[in-house]
Amino acid sequence: MTKLVAQSVINSFFDGKHADPFAVLGMHETHNGIEIRALLPDADKVEVIDKESQSIVVELEKLDDRGFFAAIVPEIHHFFTYQLKVYWGVEAQIIEDPYRFHPMINDLDQWLLAEGSLLRPYEVLGAHFTECDSVPGVNFRVWAPNAKRVSLVGDFNYWDGRRHPMRFHPASGVWELFLPKASLGQRYKFELIDCNGNLRLKADPYAFRSELRPDTASEISMLPDVVEMTEQRRKANQRNQPISIYEVHLGSWRRNLENNFWLDYDQIADELIPYVKHMGFTHIEFLPLSEFPFDGSWGYQPIGLYSPTSRFGTPEGFKRLVEKAHKAGI
Repeated sequence: MTKLVAQSVINSFFDGKHADPFAVLGMHETHNGIEIRALLPDADKVEVIDKESQSIVVELEKLDDRGFFAAIVPEIHHFFTYQLKVYWGVEAQIIEDPYRFHPMINDLDQWLLAEGSLLRPYEVLGAHFTECDSVPGVNFRVWAPNAKRVSLVGDFNYWDGRRHPMRFHPASGVWELFLPKASLGQRYKFELIDCNGNLRLKADPYAFRSELRPDTASEISMLPDVVEMTEQRRKANQRNQPISIYEVHLGSWRRNLENNFWLDYDQIADELIPYVKHMGFTHIEFLPLSEFPFDGSWGYQPIGLYSPTSRFGTPEGFKRLVEKAHKAGI
């Protein structure tokens, strides 16, 4: 076959420097016909499967021993939905190719992000469960307008920045990748080359859950449902209502008497809410609860503003704490 991918382009992928993977990987219409290309480091063999008929269409040629594959699909002159059957030694695995999916961020969100007026950016950026072409997965987005390359790394790809470079949207500065095999609880970060050429590994600033310090990876988590405002809470927050705020740092307010360790969110709810109620306070103000790496900062050095700190349990535990406070009239 005619080799349509230059060796220099292949090398840039394995060097971790290619910034436009969708221009090369996936399915493309060429002068020779429909060509499919795949970047699968350390794979031995790759076959293309027609997803509708589940028949093998073509075996991809290994253009580079490190794991770059490509082939012209014979007798097919239109795009079709495919899967990849990847052989790792004698073991075979059928996967969805992340580079066959279309962009998922819409023009309005890009416009508002670029304008700085998107009021709920956490609904667009970060990691979100969704479907694309009836395939379930997680869509990852991060804003890094000056980065030269951004890759998704995590438990799902050996933390290897070569495997999942992301798509760049110049209109907004957002990098995006839909990953079909990502699942709840998996750890991830963004690996990027900054404007000065330095390699960086960054937690997701829009993650909804994070690792317990000293580890700093983000964790794939669901966005909680919106809690509707009740008439009782609406009235309590009016300007003509009495207000008395109890400010509290959960790490030092009270400890476990057996081991002097932190209480978890549910234990805190059982002890803090009755205390606040008894003392006559109407509101609780938490010293920072966003995830942070250093205990001594008390939370004033956050690494994830949308991620309740894992020191006291899970985001679901924090949600229960808030719900119990509301039920108690706090």
